[in-house]
Amino acid sequence: MGTAEWLLLLLLSVLWGGSFLFAKVAVGELPPMTVAFLRVAIAALALYAIVRATGQSMPVGRDWFPYLVMGAINNVIPFTLLFWAMTEVSSGLAAILNAATPLFTVVLAHFLTQDERLSVAKLSGVLVGLVGVAVLIGVDALGGLGVSVIAQLACVAAAVAYALAGIWGRRFRGRPPVVVAAGQVTASSVLMLPLVALADQPWRLAMPSLTVILSVLALAIVSTALAYVIYFRILKVAGATNLLLVTFLIPVSAMAFGVALLGETVTLNNVFGMILIGIGLAAIDGRPVSWLAVLFGNRRRPA
Repeated sequence: MGTAEWLLLLLLSVLWGGSFLFAKVAVGELPPMTVAFLRVAIAALALYAIVRATGQSMPVGRDWFPYLVMGAINNVIPFTLLFWAMTEVSSGLAAILNAATPLFTVVLAHFLTQDERLSVAKLSGVLVGLVGVAVLIGVDALGGLGVSVIAQLACVAAAVAYALAGIWGRRFRGRPPVVVAAGQVTASSVLMLPLVALADQPWRLAMPSLTVILSVLALAIVSTALAYVIYFRILKVAGATNLLLVTFLIPVSAMAFGVALLGETVTLNNVFGMILIGIGLAAIDGRPVSWLAVLFGNRRRPA
């Protein structure tokens, strides 16, 4: 990836890292499934307004099928699995298991694509990054590993869904990112509407506070609408494997928000975890390794 793509990846991690803060406030008064639906539905309205304002057009007829698939595997299935799983396992353990997304992406992309082949550097980088996420969040989060096996498998299944979504999304490369983002969250909204109606019956809920309303709006517009425009932009130019490295960076961003806004502290484990994540990302990117090879290669050349 180039410098611009790395900067976009960092920005995406900040937007999605902030979603944990917004969601934590929102679920204090609203059911999780309702929050998830409002997240994609409001984002769909915002993105549709942008599509119309810029003179672009939404898909029609059978063109909606790829968006329905994308909405299912990138939002509906993983959101549902993760929300349910976090009733049985800690959020830290869920985050660690979800951070396996790049590992599944590297392996699946090797078999399902022609231009994102598995390499030792990529696999090593993903494994180091995964360890870094575990250290960053804290090894205590692994304490429940094996206790609620089905919930943990649900987290892993969500990671697989995200990996498949990154690969499936490659088919949208020739289309404007804002249109693809709008199509995906619109499809997600349509798929989630009956689930929310049956599970939460939101029309019976009390009016939430202004703080919760603002949190939902921020979750939808900043952490979803804007984030998915960036998501599809990175996917278009950098591929699924590089895109889903963002799951390593999200815990770093979430921790930064906790320090800045919630008064949380940074521990030695946090620092060590971030270092490991950086090493893993560098290994996957490949350029630092090639620079070292050139450097040491030049030193060995005879005068």
